[in-house]
Amino acid sequence: MLGLDSLTRVALELRRDVRAARDRDPAARDVGQVEILATWPGIHALLAHRVAHALAGAGIPLLPRSISMLARAVTGIEIHPAARIGQGLFIDHGAGVVIGETADIGDNVTIYQGVTLGGTGFATGKRHPTVQDNVTIGSGAKLLGPITVGHGAKIGANSVVITDVPPNSTVVGNPGHPVRVDGRRVEGPDADWIHLPDPIAEAIEGLASRISALERSIAELSHEHDAPVAEVRRLRPSRGPNPAGG
Repeated sequence: MLGLDSLTRVALELRRDVRAARDRDPAARDVGQVEILATWPGIHALLAHRVAHALAGAGIPLLPRSISMLARAVTGIEIHPAARIGQGLFIDHGAGVVIGETADIGDNVTIYQGVTLGGTGFATGKRHPTVQDNVTIGSGAKLLGPITVGHGAKIGANSVVITDVPPNSTVVGNPGHPVRVDGRRVEGPDADWIHLPDPIAEAIEGLASRISALERSIAELSHEHDAPVAEVRRLRPSRGPNPAGG
């Protein structure tokens, strides 16, 4: 049943949610906790979900879904009352975020606007993603099905992820391609979406390099040492400052 313990747990979780927003949102660094609580839509959506989830766990009908529907109308964020969400989730901006019924989100996860944790098909049971701790999910990313996103992973903006993601890796593209980056990266949210690895671009660059080497070999065999050789240009910069300030 819903009691004092449940209300106390909701209050503690709300305090952690506010702290997460203040720590991870540059716009909140000079803003008080009361203002964050009053004006951050991600906080409103999480508070509504914490209450709806507690009511659903207590077996109360209708009210949990009504709270979820009201929160969606006010914030643009839809979280099913049965979804399980850990401590310190931060939903930045939040418009268009959808979190399905059997989704399971760990601690210290960061989600940007337009993200979907959705299901596939009409099967019952576990049909939504499991997101482990310290994961960052970029704007517009779609995570579909009962997949697992490993601890510390980073999902690039607009990626479509339909398979498991290894821990401490980065996923980009449609369908998403997991790419391990520099071994184990530093824990915590990472908002540098400019310098993500691109396996398709790297493959094309490898082919271009191979063509350049073959042209050089042909030029040497035909004694045309002055023959032009195709120039290989990087498709996009791989170095540069982190726009997130990291």
